[in-house]
Amino acid sequence: MGLVIVVMLVCASIFVNGWTDSPNAIATVISTRVLRPRVAVVLGAVFNFLGVLIMGTAVATTTASIVDIGTGTDALVTLGAAQLSIVLWAVAAWRYGIPTSESHALIAGLMGAGISLNGISALNWQSIKSVVIGLVISPAAGFILGFFFTRLIEMICRNINRRKTEKFFSAGQVLSASLMAFSHGAQDGQKFMGIFYLALVVGGVYTMESGGTLEIPLWIMLVCSVLMALGTSVGGYRIIKAMGIDMVKLEKYQGFAAEIAASGSMLASTLWGIPLSTTNVKATAMMGAGATKGVGAVNWSIAKDMVIAWVLTFPVCLILGYVFATVFRFLFSL
Repeated sequence: MGLVIVVMLVCASIFVNGWTDSPNAIATVISTRVLRPRVAVVLGAVFNFLGVLIMGTAVATTTASIVDIGTGTDALVTLGAAQLSIVLWAVAAWRYGIPTSESHALIAGLMGAGISLNGISALNWQSIKSVVIGLVISPAAGFILGFFFTRLIEMICRNINRRKTEKFFSAGQVLSASLMAFSHGAQDGQKFMGIFYLALVVGGVYTMESGGTLEIPLWIMLVCSVLMALGTSVGGYRIIKAMGIDMVKLEKYQGFAAEIAASGSMLASTLWGIPLSTTNVKATAMMGAGATKGVGAVNWSIAKDMVIAWVLTFPVCLILGYVFATVFRFLFSL
């Protein structure tokens, strides 16, 4: 029964990722009116699954090894508490239309819950080092590359008829949005399928292979992809509006540049096993692309709210994971 509850909480956190985080991958192609929302959601679901399927399990392995919680009832309760902290934080942010990083929420919740069970010794510092690298480089890389690629396109296309470039970048955005969704699956899809698999290891269904490498079954990949797609279709439009309309209005070539910059960064980090935040990279790439039209092209009030949410995510989810895990283990011991 305990395993069933934990798996349900993991599924809830995957659904919420689709609800609040996955829309970032398709926000630009919708805001530039290249694709209708329903078509973009289907496109995102297909390429999200392909990203999960093709890009290996390096990020999943890193995520699943962040904490050592062992096996048994206490470990299951601890893992379930971490998932609950993610769901509550993400839904609270969605209520105000603020995109948050579910990647950071997931990692922080795991760390807090793990510390409550086994103290600081529960933390795998090598994996955490990879997380910190991603935290530091993702916002800067997104903004700089978004700005650079937009300027590069403007330079290349400066003497080309605008109507021709509009047609080209309309088609190009379908490609870049597909690549963005693919990279989201390679990153966020892997993180959550790693946790799904970890729950089954903790519950005794599977065993961790020697060396800690994850051999994740196809059915787990399918479940993660379907749940993310359902979450996006049900509740993602508020985040899409905040990212693609309220924060910055991009032309088609700017949207193309932002998506290429963000997806390229994410795919490179995936190959190195570094967990990266889709929200951070995509949002800052869009800011960088918009900033080529001047500082006033970006609604910095919306951007400020996003940054505040990003900063608060880690400590809040770490504390929630710690408190929930401690309280739940106490209740289950009565």
